[in-house]
Amino acid sequence: MERMNSLLHDDDNDDERKGEVVTTAGMPALMDELIAEILLRIPARSLVPLRNSVCSSWRTLISSSQFAKDHLRRSMAVDPALTHPRIAYYSSSYSYPIIGIFSARSVFENPPREPTKVVPYEGRRCCSIIGSCNGLLCLHDDELEDRAMLWNPCTGFTSPPLEIGGIFYYCGFGYDHVNDKYKLFGIVNKKSGESVTRIFTFGPKSKWRTIQDFPYRLHDPDNKASVVGRTGRFVSGTGTLNWLLHSGHDSFVAVLSLDLVKETYSQFSAPSRDSDDDHSVFPRLDILGGCLAVCCETKKTHWTLWLMKEYGVPQSWTKLAIIRNHPPLINSGLNDVLRPMYMLKSDVLLAKSPSGILILCNVKDGSTYVPNIDSSSDGMTKHPPLYRGSGSRIFHVYHESLVSPSHFGLPSCSFEMRLFKPNL
Repeated sequence: MERMNSLLHDDDNDDERKGEVVTTAGMPALMDELIAEILLRIPARSLVPLRNSVCSSWRTLISSSQFAKDHLRRSMAVDPALTHPRIAYYSSSYSYPIIGIFSARSVFENPPREPTKVVPYEGRRCCSIIGSCNGLLCLHDDELEDRAMLWNPCTGFTSPPLEIGGIFYYCGFGYDHVNDKYKLFGIVNKKSGESVTRIFTFGPKSKWRTIQDFPYRLHDPDNKASVVGRTGRFVSGTGTLNWLLHSGHDSFVAVLSLDLVKETYSQFSAPSRDSDDDHSVFPRLDILGGCLAVCCETKKTHWTLWLMKEYGVPQSWTKLAIIRNHPPLINSGLNDVLRPMYMLKSDVLLAKSPSGILILCNVKDGSTYVPNIDSSSDGMTKHPPLYRGSGSRIFHVYHESLVSPSHFGLPSCSFEMRLFKPNL
């Protein structure tokens, strides 16, 4: 252990202990493998500051693309606690250049009197979140210049802004796991009025490519169904973006899928809606535990939460929970739905209620309560505090990682997003 402790610092004097020079180069390969295995068990949030206080060989290892992939793979498959699930949000109705972030686990684990603190970050311009994948958030700035960029809140690194050349309508961000590529999809409405379906692959020499048209064109009276929601939901491990479809005539419900590997479209059934479901309140597509999720209101007495346990297989739609309609969950006439966000240990669900309040639901005993989330520092003064309602805040769950834009050939910078300090 003394040998390993001696490697934690990079000062010249720390390389020599009791007259013995200790270097990683002189260690057996087995010791190097052991060091890597130990570092892989440390959460990403703890490894980021560690990079600046360890020896150069450890720093090189922690900063490498392969280590980031191995750490992410282990985190998601073996020990999800290493990824520290977080929830990021932005304002969809007011021009705040702010992204608020808070810990999902703290919402579940903090005592009622101990609030979960929001950490706000400020960008140069107002931005929305298109999606998240492997610890990266894809931000969209459509206020002055139509641009997009990637940001890892854990490491602080961002990619250079990407010029879009128009206004996004349908869009989505995800990971092509076969070719190890991060891709941004969008239907771009140009100033000329023309719309074009494009994909951008993030990399050193990449550019926009036109692909097969989106199956459901904008404002087309010949469409047999309508797309619910602007942003496609990325399902990790499948390389797909997904949208919910519906038809007002026959209540037809399906999922439209874009395969980011083949760059082709397909379609499969959504869960069958019960005859007692409130058809005026149309469900939305969400991601819960890495699976597609849909929540429907039934008889105005409860919500039915469906989960697709095997992607693309309609028979795998499963009723995960039936949640009674407590006062915070009652649809207030805004035709909004219960939106599942994160679930802990298969029994407590964090969701956005139809009234806009974030709420914890125990799906086993039916109890609900409002978590204590302190958003006083987020600078969104036109919105209510989160414990009273979300206003027009839009939420995205992501998992912390070490993935950096530099790992796929893009320059990385750390000045586009910085901690926001409100005027007190």
